[in-house]
Amino acid sequence: MPPDLRGTMRAFATGVCVASTYRDTPGGRRHNAVTVNSLGSISLDPPLVSLSFGRSSAFLADLLASGRWAVSILPAGGRELARRLARPSAARAADVAGLPARPGDRTGALVLAGASWLECGLRDRFDLGDHTLVVGDVLAAGPGTPQPTLVFVYGEYHSVADPAITTVDLSGPGHWGEIL
Repeated sequence: MPPDLRGTMRAFATGVCVASTYRDTPGGRRHNAVTVNSLGSISLDPPLVSLSFGRSSAFLADLLASGRWAVSILPAGGRELARRLARPSAARAADVAGLPARPGDRTGALVLAGASWLECGLRDRFDLGDHTLVVGDVLAAGPGTPQPTLVFVYGEYHSVADPAITTVDLSGPGHWGEIL
């Protein structure tokens, strides 16, 4: 019997983001955006992040075509937006057109107003299992407005109500897998 990966990973709280990209067409630029919870920080020097998408994802196809994307980290008030952008591509197209967003200065991908954000350029991609992992160079970043964060755990959205209760310095030895 295979391990119950989906059932087990439901207990792992993840941040909720909106990834955006675009495709240039003869009719003009067509933006695309989707809810993701696979954002990973890979390296600080150089600054690299990753996202993971199902191989048949229309969003992934657009991202690979443009080589550019943005990620906006959703605040707790973004639950409904997260739900709408988690739908299939055709169903979310109208929501993408009405996003409270601006094109990023470095990529042209949409950055949500008030959210913490990253703009990325495609560095590499890896087909792994039924997904493709994309790794991006962080070209620009902004902290957004400090506010409670949206997380996903046990199949539901939740709020991290006090995001700045304690400040921890993670730059010293012993953090994030460093050998002491």
